[in-house]
Amino acid sequence: MEPEQTPGPEQRSTAEPDAGTGRLGRGTLLLMSVATGLSVAGNYFAQPLLDVIGRDLRLSASTAALVVTVAQVGYGLGLLLLVPLGDLLERRRLAVTLCVATAGFLTVTASAPNAALLLAGTALTGLASVAAQVLVPYAATLSAPAERGRTVGTVMTGLLLGILLARTASGMLAELGGWRTVYWVNAALMLLVAVLLRLRLPALRTTAGLRYPALLRSTLALFVQEPVLRWRAAIGALAFAGFSVLWTAVAFLMSGPAYGWQESAIGLLGLVGAAGSLSASAAGRLADRGLVHRVTGAGAFLLLGSWGLLAAGGAGGAWALAALLVGVIVLDLAVQALHVSNQNVVYAVRPEARNRLNSAYMASYFAGGAVGSALTSVVWSAAGWGGVCVLGAALAAAVAAVWLVDRLRRRPGRHDGGAGRPAAGDGAGDPSAQPAQSSNSSSSALSSSSEGRPAGGSPSAARIASR
Repeated sequence: MEPEQTPGPEQRSTAEPDAGTGRLGRGTLLLMSVATGLSVAGNYFAQPLLDVIGRDLRLSASTAALVVTVAQVGYGLGLLLLVPLGDLLERRRLAVTLCVATAGFLTVTASAPNAALLLAGTALTGLASVAAQVLVPYAATLSAPAERGRTVGTVMTGLLLGILLARTASGMLAELGGWRTVYWVNAALMLLVAVLLRLRLPALRTTAGLRYPALLRSTLALFVQEPVLRWRAAIGALAFAGFSVLWTAVAFLMSGPAYGWQESAIGLLGLVGAAGSLSASAAGRLADRGLVHRVTGAGAFLLLGSWGLLAAGGAGGAWALAALLVGVIVLDLAVQALHVSNQNVVYAVRPEARNRLNSAYMASYFAGGAVGSALTSVVWSAAGWGGVCVLGAALAAAVAAVWLVDRLRRRPGRHDGGAGRPAAGDGAGDPSAQPAQSSNSSSSALSSSSEGRPAGGSPSAARIASR
């Protein structure tokens, strides 16, 4: 198969797995980053507005918190049902269609007169907003293998900024025109993004050779076939659960007696959290240098430490607020570092199934977020901010434990099963491991050919060394 060329807007190409040319322009990469941020933003507008939405629609605190939960459930379903289509359909068309659908469902939320339509619009918006997760592997495929970590980190910076700045935008716009305004504005921006993506992105198709039911089955089968995916999905789910615990509960804390902030001020916390998102690009560069496991470990322990600062922030007052703000920055930095390192490992496992791997990983990730926000509504009612911090710290401790166990099982001489090859991230393609790989090249090629994919994994796996 010839190396992939980056086609013009009207060309259609069949992408060879992991054959990116590195000709993904900065303008296009920026557009993809903005599109991912706007796509996911609609799932998080409600977080600083839970109190005002509850008052407007006469909802209890637990029902209002369900707005966040159903958004994440809808997103998880979209990850399972829609993102794998990137391995079957032309990706530009898929991404544009999902952006248009997101705009339509945002208008349902914006005009909702009651809880039922609010929850339905939010769930459907979450379902369609997985355009973001079509664009991430799209960008990874278009980039050169040696730059893939940086590219993924850049696009994921856009995604996390969308999640965090959604809170700032929603708080400000709610002050100007009510809580519905932000949904109308986001719907208009999504339509604009859909047009720009159609004009700027190259058409790209990677044919999986499967019908849709078989495609879904193969996505679920990846959990059985790829141990690396299982471990990284567990880390991601636990980390994002902790992220959701913070951002679901912080609106209640800041609007309560300890601080008494208004919605616009609460939304400004998103700007503080956005500082942590700047770690994405740095984490991607470190992954390109083969330090992905160290990034994961550092992220796990930073996440745990952040909850001590956040717990101190519950008392109210200047020093408590300072501790809270630092805790928010550290937590978001840690979650982003974990997420980018996870994606770099997972994407290197089987490049020809990158959309399905992303679907499986991200479905686990947002399922963790949904569980985290659902638990938060219960814990807040029972134990307040102190109980929320205990919950977050327990989740962070679980992240660190999973990482430590995974590292122990990757000691020299131990390999993951499956496909007769080292797991991605276990030295597959590491220059230091080349002599051993050369001696086993015949058996590796034989086992890989039996699965219909190239031996040795992807070229980008060379960047994921066990350091």
